[in-house]
Amino acid sequence: MNANLASIMPQAAAVWCEEAGHDVSFICYTGFEDLPRRLPQALEVVFIGAFTQAAQLAYALSSLFRARGAVTVLGGPHARCYPEDARQYFDYVLGFTDREVIRQVLEDAGPHRPLGLHLQAAAQPAALPTLRERWKFIEPTLEKAPTIKIVPMLGSLGCPYTCSFCIDATVPYRALDFDTMKDDLRFLLGKFRRPRVAWHDPNFGVRFDEYMDAIEEAVPPGRIDFIAESSLSLLSEPHLVRLQRNGFKAILPGVESWFDLGNKSRTGRHQGMEKVRRVADHVNTIQRYVPYVQTNFVIGLDVDEGPEPFDLTERFVDLAPGAFPGYSLLSAFGRAAPLNLEYQGAHRVLPFPFHFLDNNHAMNVRPAHYSWPEFYDQVIRLTTYTFSWRAIFRRYQAIKAGLPRWMNVVRGISSEGFGRIRYYTDVRHRLDADRQFRDFFEGESRALPRFFHDRLRRDLGDLWEWLPPGAVHHDPNAYLKAERTHSLTPLLRAGRAPGPAEGQAHGLTDRSRSQG
Repeated sequence: MNANLASIMPQAAAVWCEEAGHDVSFICYTGFEDLPRRLPQALEVVFIGAFTQAAQLAYALSSLFRARGAVTVLGGPHARCYPEDARQYFDYVLGFTDREVIRQVLEDAGPHRPLGLHLQAAAQPAALPTLRERWKFIEPTLEKAPTIKIVPMLGSLGCPYTCSFCIDATVPYRALDFDTMKDDLRFLLGKFRRPRVAWHDPNFGVRFDEYMDAIEEAVPPGRIDFIAESSLSLLSEPHLVRLQRNGFKAILPGVESWFDLGNKSRTGRHQGMEKVRRVADHVNTIQRYVPYVQTNFVIGLDVDEGPEPFDLTERFVDLAPGAFPGYSLLSAFGRAAPLNLEYQGAHRVLPFPFHFLDNNHAMNVRPAHYSWPEFYDQVIRLTTYTFSWRAIFRRYQAIKAGLPRWMNVVRGISSEGFGRIRYYTDVRHRLDADRQFRDFFEGESRALPRFFHDRLRRDLGDLWEWLPPGAVHHDPNAYLKAERTHSLTPLLRAGRAPGPAEGQAHGLTDRSRSQG
């Protein structure tokens, strides 16, 4: 995990473990640390928080620490999305997690094998440890960041929108305590001359006036730079004036689709080119107040057909030249969204190794209206257009602030731009040249192509040897099978954690977002 993108919940879990009287070692793994040597040898319980793209790494680490005698616990998006699979490799797999769930794990703290316990709270926690309480875990993480250091904060949980592909679609929106937020901001002002804060809210500013009142009360003008992900529907011009006045330097709104989700973009029923014009005008207005804007799109939705969605995105790149387009390939992350049941029921979900499910290196849903070659031809065309030298130069010219304009250049020529063009071009070539590769994409074979196997082995490095047998593969339809057989129920909620035998009685026979 990039140090500037570090998640908040592992920090909260660490605080709750300390409150329960335990000694805690904490590390944010950025890909460079030697984890087996960095962590103490005599660990009793190891908590790992992971997105799905880190699942195989997490499985290997669990195997290593179990061999040393530790009990292992998995939390984070992968645990929520793929509990059926994760239970094979961890003693505990946690869904929604609060202080009580952590207490249950620590009181039991026993091995549960061959299938771990699946524990979860009834909802997301009502409150999180304060920034002051988490600081001892944040500070060493920030030390790993380069010159720019970004502190994570959270003002709300859940989301008021119901995007069918999103992990927060079914999670009710709830703002956290505003007084705690003000105390956190005041504490941070004592740590840095001019802090940078990234709000991790799925949609920042739903209760806009209350948010801004709290920020204005706690932070003198110009003392903190803020980054937030929000929706276009919240970014009216009066709101933008207030965001600018309070130091918001980057906004990441979701456009998602030119043919759906008009409620998020304030375009209502407008679709196609009319929506492109309206959104481009809106984004250009945002950039008059906020210097850095990243617009997020999901490619491959079922509403897309033919070249038109890609043509429209190219027109948007022309009409809003200062925005950095973030493209995500449609991915079905296990239990992340009810829509995934439809994909699984139609046999459209492919068993790509979790390592490649980062919204870019694999699309694990067969497109509804494209062959794979057609789809990748369009993706390559759009990506090449977006990160051509002409587009990069226009993006540079459209922004006045020095750091944002150069950040766009660097992102364009790095793995996000040029790197993805090379990768997609390689995939497209193999779809024609490699029969095994194409059969896997078409769902006609479950044999993993050597291309993905070798890349996974290379990326795991020495930890490849600790990857448990079978952990490269998973059942892409485990969610559907569990719904039909209720094999994951009853879930263990607040109350006593059962002993090993009791826990195994709730076992699975089947193995197995967007995660946000």
